[in-house]
Amino acid sequence: MNPQQTISGLYAVTPDISDTNELLRSVRPALQGGARVLQYRNKIADTALKQAQARALRQLTREFKITFIVNDDAQLAAQVDADGVHLGGADGSVAAARALLGSSKIIGVSCYNRASLAQEAVHQGADYVAFGAFFSSNVKPGAVKADVALLRTARDMLSVPIVAIGGITQINGSALIDAGADALAVITALFDAPDIELAAHGFSTLFSRT
Repeated sequence: MNPQQTISGLYAVTPDISDTNELLRSVRPALQGGARVLQYRNKIADTALKQAQARALRQLTREFKITFIVNDDAQLAAQVDADGVHLGGADGSVAAARALLGSSKIIGVSCYNRASLAQEAVHQGADYVAFGAFFSSNVKPGAVKADVALLRTARDMLSVPIVAIGGITQINGSALIDAGADALAVITALFDAPDIELAAHGFSTLFSRT
C-alpha cells in the first residue's frame, strides 16, 4: 500500500460512540460523501468494545475500498488487519509498531507543532506525519497550537504525506491544503454536521479546488 496515494483527502476520525450500530450509521455517510481515510479513535471504550468496533469498521472500509487506520494501538491494528496505525507521543516507537505490523502497513505519527519531530519520525520509518492543532478544538481543547507556516516548512523538508488536524472546518481547511497538507483530519465538523454525507462531500471538494 502506497501512503502517497492512500493518505490524502478527507481523513475522517471517529467520534467517541459506545453503540457500534450508531457508530456505523455515522461513518457510512462519511464514506459515501468521499472520505478517503478512516481512523478509528475511541477514548471511552473498553478493550472488548474497541475490538468489536474496529472489526466492524474494517469490514465497512473494505466495502468502500478506503484506508483504515487504528489510533494509538498497534496491537489492535494487527488484530483486525487494519491498513495501519497512528501513533501519538506516548504510543510507542515506530520500530515497535513496524515489527508488529510488518513492512506493508502504514504508520503515521503525531508531530504536534514540531517539524524536527516529523523529521525524526520519518527517519525512523513513519509513512506519514500529522501536525496540529491548527485551530481551537472541542475534542482536545488543551492541544498545543500549530501555525499554518509549519506546513510550508514541513512540505519543503518532507516527502511523506502530511495530515493537518485540529478544529478544521470547510471554511478554514483550504488554507491548510494550500500550505501543503495532503489530508485534513476531521471529527467534529464532519460527524456533528446535520448531514454527514454532505459535509464529507464539502470537505472532499476542497482538494479538487487546489
